[in-house]
Amino acid sequence: MSHVLMLAAAIVGIYALRGLANYGESTILGYIGNRIIANIQRRLFNHILVQGMPYFQQNHSSHLISVNQIVGTSTQLAASLIISSITNVLSVIAFLAVMFIRDPLLATLVLLGLPVAALSIRYLYDRMGRVVTRQNTSWALITSVIQEAAQGIRVVKSFNMEEGMRRRMANAIKTAERIGNRMAELGNRSAPIMDTLAGFAIAMVLIYGGWRITAGHLTLPDLVSFLAAFFMVYAPAKALAKVNVVLAQALIGIRLYYNIIDQPSSEGEAELKKPAFVNKGGKIVFDKVTFGYAPNEPVLRELSLVADAGKTTALVGQSGGGKSTIINLILRFYDPQTGIIAIDGQDLRSVSLSSLRSASAYVGQDVFLFAGTIYENIASGREGATKDEVIAAARAAHAHDFITAFPLGYESLVGERGTQLSGGQRARIAIARAILRDAPMILLDEATAALDSESEKAVQDALDDLCAGRTVVVIAHRLQTIQRADKICVIEGGQIVEEGNHEQLLARNGRYAFLHSVQFREDAEQSVALDWNS
Repeated sequence: MSHVLMLAAAIVGIYALRGLANYGESTILGYIGNRIIANIQRRLFNHILVQGMPYFQQNHSSHLISVNQIVGTSTQLAASLIISSITNVLSVIAFLAVMFIRDPLLATLVLLGLPVAALSIRYLYDRMGRVVTRQNTSWALITSVIQEAAQGIRVVKSFNMEEGMRRRMANAIKTAERIGNRMAELGNRSAPIMDTLAGFAIAMVLIYGGWRITAGHLTLPDLVSFLAAFFMVYAPAKALAKVNVVLAQALIGIRLYYNIIDQPSSEGEAELKKPAFVNKGGKIVFDKVTFGYAPNEPVLRELSLVADAGKTTALVGQSGGGKSTIINLILRFYDPQTGIIAIDGQDLRSVSLSSLRSASAYVGQDVFLFAGTIYENIASGREGATKDEVIAAARAAHAHDFITAFPLGYESLVGERGTQLSGGQRARIAIARAILRDAPMILLDEATAALDSESEKAVQDALDDLCAGRTVVVIAHRLQTIQRADKICVIEGGQIVEEGNHEQLLARNGRYAFLHSVQFREDAEQSVALDWNS
């Protein structure tokens, strides 16, 4: 009985030690896996940030989001497969060794089925790779529908598009379900293949082993020992057979990751090594610049433009003429196909992007606010800005009053893309962000388009103070906002058709005068309509 008690105590100790070892192994491997995933996701995001604008035009944001999710899942799956495979490989080696020690010939007969299993699994692996690629595409489509529904919810509801969005989502989910079912079929086909081969192997062992026992060449205990080792090797061998099929799913995500990482970065280390942009006043010169977003479809055609330092240059004209493209090129979101763009005599392609963009403040017509507070959105204009500077910028943009009217003031959340604020409020937050930047060059693309008349006047006064003594390039459709500009350029068909100040262009009675008369007539008609309604 003492031996029994000692054995029982030893078993308790061994199992407790086993539990601690499993806990330590799982925890350490969990830490390592999480670190690997974190490093991969960090590297992926950092690499996406240094891609140029053409990359984001060619890749939908839902694709980038789904890749990030797939990479995390794939990395975890690959890590778990590697760990389990190590254990299974060691088990297979140990039990095969027992089988060969008991009877080498019987062990050899069992292994004859391996080539058939390997060929079958290879076939499944190839099929699985193609299906997994389609599954990832279907996931990206589902993400895209959710993203568009959330971001465009005002349009969806105002146009009663709920049913159409439901159909889109239903079709995307149905496709993903069908592909998922196909993956389940392929992923589980290894089981009947392995079970059938195992059945043949056991039958051969019984027939040949039984014959050897009757002939006196093999004992029953040896056969039972051999079969026990075979049954114990079967489970890890079956798991290893399925590794290739499951690994196909993991490798697709990893391939997607490397497809992004291997993309050459247009704003990476090479740009950082270029000399910094040196501000000498901010004179902007376009010299016979040709550019198009698509091949053989030029937006600008040998355009030559000079925006004098410390002056305001306004760009006007009909939509599609290339006005916003000019600002895109100044910020080097794109590079021209031909011609040179220089600021203070420095070719923009010869200076680092970060230093160039640090010298400019941009306010676009499509105001974008980040999820967070009003304070954080204004403070993002300049890193390290103090609270007093943020508030001063908000005052200058005539935003302080409406901000402090909120219960939480500057700590109020703006919502996704600023949906908690009105269009005019979002515009003034964006202008405050630009004021805080205090840059020598100001780029305004319809910055006051979302404002009502009263707010527009207040913000226009703030912009006048901001732009004093700085180089300003402003795009405007409301011509009354740029009448005091030092130079007005009429852009049509990617070229400057007229330039001069307001009085000069009116006197010429050309395109600017025509645009001015049309707009003046529309404003007058609108004013009459308002008076009539009142």
